Amino acid sequence: MKKLLAIAVIAALAGGGWAAKKRDWFGLFKQSATVEADDVATAVAEKKDIEFSIQVSGDVMPDTQLDVKAEVGGRIKVLHVEPGDTVKAGDVLVEIDDTDILSEMDSAKTEIEGANLAVTKSERNFERAKDLFESKLISQEAFDNLSSELDISRNTFTKAEKKMQVVKDKLDKTKVLAPTEGTVLTVPVVEGQVAIAAASVNSGTTLMSIANLSKLIVETHVNQVDVSKLTPKQQVRLIAEALKDVEMQAELTFIAPVATIRSGIKGFTVRAAIQQATARMRPGMTVQMSIPVAHAEDAISVPVSGVFKGSGNSRVVYVRTGTKTEKRPVKIGVSNTENAQIIQGLKVGEEILLTEPARVQKRS
Repeated sequence: MKKLLAIAVIAALAGGGWAAKKRDWFGLFKQSATVEADDVATAVAEKKDIEFSIQVSGDVMPDTQLDVKAEVGGRIKVLHVEPGDTVKAGDVLVEIDDTDILSEMDSAKTEIEGANLAVTKSERNFERAKDLFESKLISQEAFDNLSSELDISRNTFTKAEKKMQVVKDKLDKTKVLAPTEGTVLTVPVVEGQVAIAAASVNSGTTLMSIANLSKLIVETHVNQVDVSKLTPKQQVRLIAEALKDVEMQAELTFIAPVATIRSGIKGFTVRAAIQQATARMRPGMTVQMSIPVAHAEDAISVPVSGVFKGSGNSRVVYVRTGTKTEKRPVKIGVSNTENAQIIQGLKVGEEILLTEPARVQKRS
């Protein structure tokens, strides 16, 4: 009985081995070294221009923008403009109520008249005293006192005139004039509101902001890795999110010397002047800025998906020749999100795999 059981086990093992071998012969077990899968995507090395650009978003703003404030405080009597209006330098923008200042002017006039009368009286007294002094009818002290009174009255008159000039200047400043030509962007006040005068101790009430919309700039924030690749006067391309059909050119005008942190990212403020901005462009719009930093013309190129990491910092491609695949190290030049320049290791017309062979095996 034991002999029969042993013979059965040996026969089963032999049969299983033969079946496994048979399945292998019929190709049911694929060789792990095989990497030539017919369905693997490939690409052919070809000549083309490659450009690498830094892509950032920025906000459009006027090159120059002024906040208009009153130099005298008071109730806003009249607003002559509203947002969107175009003004020229010297145009009246706002009128401040001048009632209190006119009262000051009446008081200053009264002071001038009184000072003038005092001067006239002192001059008459002095002329009489002069004759009497020359005739030795009054003392030197009396003559000096009358002379001093004349000087004091004249000084008082001068002070009254200066006070009147100050009041006149304040009255003129109740009419707030446009400091430059431009477009009114905002008017955050209303008629009847009390405006605080701008002074050294406070910033005062902003009556409106004016900007020259013929000169627009874009301000953005570039990370510390990419900012070293930028130079002043570098040309950039702009596309506004609201104006997808319009591409504009701009020139870098400012690269901040000191880093700042925005949204938790350390970077540098960069500004670019828009050249010939479209009339539809408005301050506050968001634009996508493309800053070219590297360019290769007529370069041997392949899709970046066909370049893989080798040992260390090296890069490799898998070149297909017929039914065989060769792993080949390459030297990469300029690359972007789509293509990579091959400086060394590949010729035009050679076919490469776009999927790493090890991954092809796993899918098999």
